[in-house]
Amino acid sequence: MKFALVDRIVECTPPEKLVAIKAVSLAEEYLADHFPTFPVLPGVLMLESLAESAAWLVRAASDFSHSVILLSSARNVTYKSFMKPGHLLRTEVTCRRMAPGESEFLGTGFCEEREVVKARFSLRHFNLVERDEALAGVDSRIITQARERFAQLWNGS
Repeated sequence: MKFALVDRIVECTPPEKLVAIKAVSLAEEYLADHFPTFPVLPGVLMLESLAESAAWLVRAASDFSHSVILLSSARNVTYKSFMKPGHLLRTEVTCRRMAPGESEFLGTGFCEEREVVKARFSLRHFNLVERDEALAGVDSRIITQARERFAQLWNGS
């Protein structure tokens, strides 16, 4: 399953920082099971929201030169509170290092002004054509879709 947890980008200053919003809605199917009588955003999806925010920063900083951006490691992840439906998760990611093929970030998630998650993590970024030349068209489609999605999420204000 592919998640799209970033609902809006509110600040983007490549390659340094990106701030995004994820709205937690009771309509999200996984909340029915996590937990049935106390629905909350799973901690792993809080981390995924941080990673997705950082991936948008990588795309913006590299002019969308990579089709695939994956979480490669997460360290020092701390969860401090629950995120219930109706709340907004504000993710703030700061780039510690960006190099060809990999990057490192510090990310923090807030509910209102309360810190709910914090992590140091790394991303890998590459193109499928590096593994198989026949996948150049797939890279192109993924990059085009990412550019379109970014335009929807970030209005540049």
